[in-house]
Amino acid sequence: MTGFNDQVIEEFRRSKGKLGGMFEGWRLILLTTTGANTGARRTNPLGYLEIDGKTVVVASNMGAPAHPGWYHNIRRDHRVTIETGSETYEAVAAVPPAAERDALFAKIVAAEPGFAEYQAKTTRVLPVVILHRIDDRVRGLGDFLVEVHDWLREELKTLRAGVDDIVAGRADTLLMEKSLRAHCISFCEALTKHHTGEDMGAFPMLAQRFPALGPVLTRLGEDHVVVAGLQQRIRELVEGYVHGESDPARLRDEFDALAGALEAHFAHEERTVVAALNVTAPG
Repeated sequence: MTGFNDQVIEEFRRSKGKLGGMFEGWRLILLTTTGANTGARRTNPLGYLEIDGKTVVVASNMGAPAHPGWYHNIRRDHRVTIETGSETYEAVAAVPPAAERDALFAKIVAAEPGFAEYQAKTTRVLPVVILHRIDDRVRGLGDFLVEVHDWLREELKTLRAGVDDIVAGRADTLLMEKSLRAHCISFCEALTKHHTGEDMGAFPMLAQRFPALGPVLTRLGEDHVVVAGLQQRIRELVEGYVHGESDPARLRDEFDALAGALEAHFAHEERTVVAALNVTAPG
């Protein structure tokens, strides 16, 4: 099969997607994934459909009892490359929830009845995969995530500057203490709300649609627990400082620890989930 696929791929690229013979008239793309076990790039010619404005492929494997290799690959790494014959672009492969999958599959069968025959040959449920084009021109949820991160970064910088002013005696100490306490409470509440929203909403949704992100999302959730502990410690130190019980240098060190942990967390999250969020519709 590998030799046959190589011939189809070579002809597809040479003819800019216009194949003859047994594939004449077919709607084909070349899907390149990253091997789940090898990490090598793998290209497969696949039939595709446009359903409700979405590019959709089915992991039918012609009704065989096992899923095709490319499907296992996208469950480990959701970033893929699509070739249409006229253009090449990057995309993310999403596995829709069961209800959405069933609705899509019904429309697929209505358009291409052969998929019903493939489903009848096997006891496995044929997976439906949506290929979302990554378009840097379109803003999405991932871009707003970065904006929230940038706002939180600036708020933390302002808090840190306030601690420096108190330690250096550059302002009215009592006034600065009250301002620092209020700002600290506001920041911690905003950060907690942001992380809770991710834990309860964004992360479960991403884990369902992009199984490859499972380990990443688990680590990000663990980061939230660490950050929450640092937040609580800082709030305790701020309260203690206002009441003359905390060392300002220690408070400054705790802020630095929180800033470092947050920056590492934000950077990792932005590297790993922004693309997936950007192709996910809100709600």
